[in-house]
Amino acid sequence: MAVKRVTMQDIAAACGLSRNTVSKVFNERGSVPEGTRRLVLAKARELGYHHQPLEEAPAEGPGGGHIAVLTQHKLLSHSFGAFFITSFTDQLSRSGYTMKMFELSPEEIAAKALPPHLHLEETAGLLAIELFDKAYLDRICTLQKPTVFVDGHARASLEPIRCDCVSMENIASETVLVRRMIDAGARQIGFVGDREHCCSFHERWIGYCMALGEAGLARDPALCILDKDSESYGDAEWLLEKLRAMPVLPDGFACANDYLAIHLISALKKLGLSIPGDVMVTGFDGSLEAGMVSPTLSTARIPSQEIGRLAASLLSNRIRSPEEPFRWTYVKTTPIWGESVR
Repeated sequence: MAVKRVTMQDIAAACGLSRNTVSKVFNERGSVPEGTRRLVLAKARELGYHHQPLEEAPAEGPGGGHIAVLTQHKLLSHSFGAFFITSFTDQLSRSGYTMKMFELSPEEIAAKALPPHLHLEETAGLLAIELFDKAYLDRICTLQKPTVFVDGHARASLEPIRCDCVSMENIASETVLVRRMIDAGARQIGFVGDREHCCSFHERWIGYCMALGEAGLARDPALCILDKDSESYGDAEWLLEKLRAMPVLPDGFACANDYLAIHLISALKKLGLSIPGDVMVTGFDGSLEAGMVSPTLSTARIPSQEIGRLAASLLSNRIRSPEEPFRWTYVKTTPIWGESVR
């Protein structure tokens, strides 16, 4: 009777590790903790494994390990995160991975510390979403684990990040939204949101500036609210103070997302202004709330579920083929027109 050949997958199962970790030990691809390396080598001797150099790893399937999802915010608290994580988790779960969610504290981010219950030797891949601290994202890239970022820090798209990234397309849709206000007669347009908060906010700022520039209109910082991202943007009194401090109210505001636009509309109404009659407002996200506010919001719809599926595909491909070039992938967004623009 033929004797079954011992494989790396057999060793991985016996050690409670991923197939990818065992492959790194024998093929010397990537960093593995010394204790893990000794465990793998001892189990290989015990099982009678005969190593063939550069054995190709099959696609990870059931038992492929954990996917660690790192975030700074509760993903289910907003529509993008909720739709994204549902499709991302569904696709990778079908491939046999289990998800572990880690909500990072400000202290962990400041110290660039990994969550205490994150065990890298059991982790097949990492996803960073709603996590925009540059130093922490750089730290993740040093772990030598298959990693996908969703969005990133404000200048992420301008740097050679050593991981795969996926994001919504921002510049084109923001440009279209601002152009529509210009076509409707706006000559002074402000921007609302922290342009340094994340890459998508910064790219929406770029789209806003491009639309003004191509129309020959001046960009006036005195008509913008660019404070650091915080809960203050949801405070009507704080927004009213910012609006009253402006030398004049602009004809329109381009807001970095729907949340900001909806709160700004509320503040403008408290000043007795009509939208879009006195001031036009645009958002970005295509959230459910955008269609419920009065007037309905002109915004850009983000295909959250499709981005989730794409992120899952990028991560599973990276696990199977760690040597492929890194990719930054944009998913098209779609302007949708509500009643907040004339």
